[in-house]
Parts: sequence; structure tokens; C-alpha cells
Amino acid sequence: MQPKTMFEKVWDDHVVVPETAETPAVLFIDLHLTHEVTTPQAYTELRSRGLKLRRPDLTLATMDHSTPTRTEQVFGGVPIAVDSAARQVKQLEINAAEFGVELFNLQDSRRGIVHIIGPELGITQPGKTIVCGDSHTSTHGAFGALAFGIGTTEVGHVLATQCLLQRQPKTFAINVTNRLPAGVTAKDLILAIIGKIGVAGGTGHVLEFRGPAIEAMSMDERMTICNMSIEAGARAGMIAPDATTFEYLANTPRAPKGAAWDAAVAHWSKLPSDPGAVYDRSVDIDAAALVPMVTYGTHPGMVAPVNGNVPASGDAVFEKALAYMGLTAGEAIADVPVNNVFVGSCTNGRLSDLRNAARVLRGHKLAQGVKMLVVPGSQAVKRAAEAEGLDQVFLAAGAEWRESGCSMCLGMNGDLVPSGHYSISTSNRNFEGRQGKGARTLLASPETAAASAIRGRVTDPREFTN
Repeated sequence: MQPKTMFEKVWDDHVVVPETAETPAVLFIDLHLTHEVTTPQAYTELRSRGLKLRRPDLTLATMDHSTPTRTEQVFGGVPIAVDSAARQVKQLEINAAEFGVELFNLQDSRRGIVHIIGPELGITQPGKTIVCGDSHTSTHGAFGALAFGIGTTEVGHVLATQCLLQRQPKTFAINVTNRLPAGVTAKDLILAIIGKIGVAGGTGHVLEFRGPAIEAMSMDERMTICNMSIEAGARAGMIAPDATTFEYLANTPRAPKGAAWDAAVAHWSKLPSDPGAVYDRSVDIDAAALVPMVTYGTHPGMVAPVNGNVPASGDAVFEKALAYMGLTAGEAIADVPVNNVFVGSCTNGRLSDLRNAARVLRGHKLAQGVKMLVVPGSQAVKRAAEAEGLDQVFLAAGAEWRESGCSMCLGMNGDLVPSGHYSISTSNRNFEGRQGKGARTLLASPETAAASAIRGRVTDPREFTN
């Protein structure tokens, strides 16, 4: 039998109708995650055509992008301050009730960012096809799932048919040799990978992250890696399921139990790529050579070591990005000032991320003039962090401790960075205006964000952790 990659195994298991030169394949979808922003038009289309939801049992809704993070607006009865956000939240409640979708509403204890609650619940599982109207659905590939973002029209297709039209992507092996040095994180690795292959380097491909550094990672770290696959232009990212994956899922409420668990693990264990499987492309990354990374431009591929300098380029697009960021070629990354700090998002809003930021901040105060928001990725993460006293570490340092949500990752809910301010953020995108009109975003790990909050400029976190 021809050796297969992990992606090819999952793809072949879900093809309802194979693709031809004229038509894409019809792919069955195991799990459709939805939220308040990309579903209103899809439900309107279903109503206009008299269609029902095909598989409510494979559909889950939560609220994250537009939800407020201030406690008084979530639990205190104070109206949501952003009108558009309030309308989206209300409309999702209406749509979920009408079409029979399980919804984690604003006050639900299980609510959180869609890419964090899927794994928490155990409904993100190896070998599944998972879609959501959000590009960072690639996060779920950390479990060996084929997971990718879809557009609003496709959201409607999946709601109505539980299938999706897709052309088969190519395969791209990212071989990460050796281990990450102390003080260097999964976020630093994925930023380094994007810097190496470029923001279009993975276009048309599904990335498979492999090698000793990946195998040594926790599930939280693997999710950070796969989360940003889309920032390299890839359709999805995947990591082979192993004992670390199974141990994580065994403790989740909706994973299979008993004999069903044993059967699931037996199936999941066959998913990793076969020896001799052929990839369309591959690249090698030496993890041992990496240091903490920080972006300096307006896309995640514009990245440099924290102890490096802003590079020079004659490219007009590059120069435009530096002008927006207010930086010049040759300037030391460590000289860039920081006004705002955001720890959170589907990239780095998990409990381990908060622990890492707190470990740096403990016993320190924010630099004068620095504002810091710490936003858990879910209400479960918030409760766990408070049980460990992490919230008290952040508050003692002078940071703000909020309710869960996407928050300042994309600024749809009123959490914004003022124009012209520098924000060091643990999120995944640093596009112009992403965190607010004129905001200048620097992407980094939670450790680097916390260290920079203390100094008031970009700071190597190893000054505090090694």
C-alpha cells in the first residue's frame, strides 16, 4: 500500500464525492464551530430558502469576537457598550434557539474563544474535519485534525448540508530538529518559521509540523504552533497525535469514554504519517538556534530576534510598513517603546500562557505609562487562573484582569489600542489597524510581553527567567 501522510489519511476518510478536473471534492465535516460574527448572514440565507440545520449535533455556538471583557457588561447587567457587538450577540441567541444549536451564551460558564473551548470540551479530536468561520481554526490541527477557516457563504453550506466543496491541498513538512533552548517558546518558533518561509510560503498546502521539538511540546504549545499556520498562508496545520494528545483528551468532558475511548485511541494511533510518505514540499528548522522573536512590521513574516535590529530593504511595501510602525532600518528591536500590552487570544490565552506571563511579572510593577490587559481565553481558564492566584499577580503588577474573549486581538469589542501607540501582543496578527486605527502591533510570546511591560520597551524575557 502506498505510504500516506496524516493529511491524506484524514482527507480520504472524509471524501463523499472525489474531485475532478472540473469540480472540487465534497468533504464531510465532523464538527462545525460557530460564533456571533460570521453566522448572521448564513442563517438569514437558510430562512430565505426554507432550509433546516442538517446536523445540529455536530454544530456548536459560542460568543467570543464581539463580547465585552469588562465584568459589569458580562455579569453586572450593564449593557454592552458597542452597539454592533450587542446586536451580534442578541442575533446569535435568536438564531441558535430557532435552529436548535447548542449555544454557550454570554454568561455561560463554558463560554470562551471558539478555538480554546473546542479542545477544553474534548470535541476537538484527532482525525476529525473541523471548520469555523474564522481563519485560526487551524488551531485544532494540533490534535491531528484537519481544521480550517471558511467564509460566511461556506458557513451556510455546512449548516445546510454538513459538507463542503474543497480542492485537495498539497502537503508541506516543517521538520523542526533539536529542542528549543531555555527561554524560547512555541510562539518564538512559529514566528521564526513564518519568517523563514514567508507569509505566502504555505499557500495551497497543509503544513505538518514534525520533529523532536514538536514532540516535546505540550498541547497548549502545539495549539500555538498550529494557530498561526494560516499566517504562513497555509490552508491548515497539523501535528501527529501521540501520548501527549491522548492524555490531554482523556481529562475532557466530551471525549469518548470506556470502550469507545479505547476504540478511538486505536484509530487515532494509526493517523500519523506512514514511514516513506512523500510531501510536496519540506523545510528544516533548527530549534536549538532560535532566540525570542518579535515582529516589527505589519505582517507576521516581518519578524526579528529580540536582540536583533530592524532589517533594511528597498522594497516599497516594506518601507510603507516601517513608516506605519514609525521604525527605521537598523534600529534595535530592544529600543522600541511599549505603551500597551495584551496577553490573551486564541494563540496565547490558555492557562499555561497566563502562568508564563505571571512568572515573569511576579514581584514587579508595570513601567510608568504602560497599560496591560490580561484576558483569559475562556471562562474555564479564568477560573483555573484565579484558583492559582495568577489574577492577583497581574493585579499587583498593575495590569487589568478581564472576562474571557478575543478582546484586543482584533478590537471588535471596544478593547482598543490608541492611534500611534505601540502594543506588544500575544495574538496572531499585526496588520495595520488590527488593534485599532493607527495602532502599532508587535507580536511576541507571553513571556516577552510581560518582560516588556516591566521595562516599558521591548525586552528579552530571559533577563527575568534564566
